[in-house]
Amino acid sequence: MSKQIIVYHQPGCPPCHRAMEFLQAQKIPFVAKDVANDEAAGAELAALGSSSTPTILVDGQMMVGFNPQRLLQLVKS
Repeated sequence: MSKQIIVYHQPGCPPCHRAMEFLQAQKIPFVAKDVANDEAAGAELAALGSSSTPTILVDGQMMVGFNPQRLLQLVKS
């Protein structure tokens, strides 16, 4: 069973793009939400209590920033 993964990102955010490229390379499906150009995505991010990108949700577990090992751990747990 696959997990629901959401990546809150914005243009010009190198760690955001590295996180999404990493997930693509691992063939892990995810939903990308651009908080700079999507008001609803920005509101979701604020509701999570985060103002940083990337903020990544894996089945509701939040990770702020991009740490490949931690991300894989969340995805595979």
